[in-house]
Amino acid sequence: MSFTLKERPIFMIGAERSGTTLVMAMLGCHSRIAVPEVVWYYPRFYPYLHTYGDLSREENFLTLAREMVFGLKTPFWGMQVNPRTIVDEVIELAPERSFAGLYAGMHRRFAQYMNKPRWGEKTPHNLFFVGPMHNDFPNAQFIYITRDGRDSCVDYMESSFGPTNIYCAAHSWKRCWNAVKEWREPLRAKGLWMDVRYEDLVRRPEEVMRGVCAFLEEDFEPGMFDFYKTDLAKARGASRDHAPLGHAVSDKYVGIHKDLLSLRDQRIFAAVAGKELEEAGYENDVQPEMPSQTLIDKYVEFDGRIRAATLDGFEGHIVYESYNDWLADQREERRKRGVWSEKDNPRVFPQGDPDEEMIIGQRAWTCWKRHFAVKRQYVGGVVL
Repeated sequence: MSFTLKERPIFMIGAERSGTTLVMAMLGCHSRIAVPEVVWYYPRFYPYLHTYGDLSREENFLTLAREMVFGLKTPFWGMQVNPRTIVDEVIELAPERSFAGLYAGMHRRFAQYMNKPRWGEKTPHNLFFVGPMHNDFPNAQFIYITRDGRDSCVDYMESSFGPTNIYCAAHSWKRCWNAVKEWREPLRAKGLWMDVRYEDLVRRPEEVMRGVCAFLEEDFEPGMFDFYKTDLAKARGASRDHAPLGHAVSDKYVGIHKDLLSLRDQRIFAAVAGKELEEAGYENDVQPEMPSQTLIDKYVEFDGRIRAATLDGFEGHIVYESYNDWLADQREERRKRGVWSEKDNPRVFPQGDPDEEMIIGQRAWTCWKRHFAVKRQYVGGVVL
């Protein structure tokens, strides 16, 4: 069942390393808009809702609610709450007893905490779930942030969580761009979609954010550019992966691929995602060069190996990954208890997709985590 909220939700999406966090931080400084840290709720839960059984049954609904509320990467989004009562508080704010209802209830709870009437949410891979999200929240507005795919790939390859070579990075960026193609124009026609170019945002921030506020039917507020002074930005900005959040808007990250991608890597990107790059409005200035299948296989294998082996390394995502693995374990435990069976599985996307684990937010493939006997870790001190 879908429901229309009086204050329309705002979803910020785009390929990772495209500026989605910057937009999240800016809009979170608006006096009427509460934007918490990323949640990964749709990627993590939506494809596997059948594993919770009939949500009209109290115990099943509570299981889903607890896993959603206690599974945030930033515990309770930094809210000062009573862990004994927070689940009940979220359920009370849920418009209905469903996944979407809990999703809304959790964000309403944060908006209450921030004393703001409207909420937004940024999870990059929500772009793979625009259809379900539009169905659940028919009047929600989507802001898609696009950045030169080559620059995004450079950032991806240098991050502590992304693809580790140009072939895999280009493949990921291409999938993200193509994932929303069918939704862009239909939602734009309804006034529910806006495209924002990262390069325009950092070069002409006031002009772009005035346009964003007009799209959202909110007053423009200069205070949005003080995002780097917030606790969220300071915490994120202290990490290497999110250093740009630690200072005011800057265009110094535009065109970084020219210095940091070899000519061969630029050619590989052009071969893998050159068509999509041009569709996004960027000029392809090198000749494509697709690697041999042998080299592609090596790129894919080594990407998997490195991702798994570095999970517990410098600013690694082992805590985040461990919770995702725990969720998968819980799905299997519920199957063993008879809460669900394979005949109940509707095979919702991305189940069965070759990139399923990456789409739902995993940072390494299960097969390689097992290969390296990666140990889980549920407590960490690094903001990621």
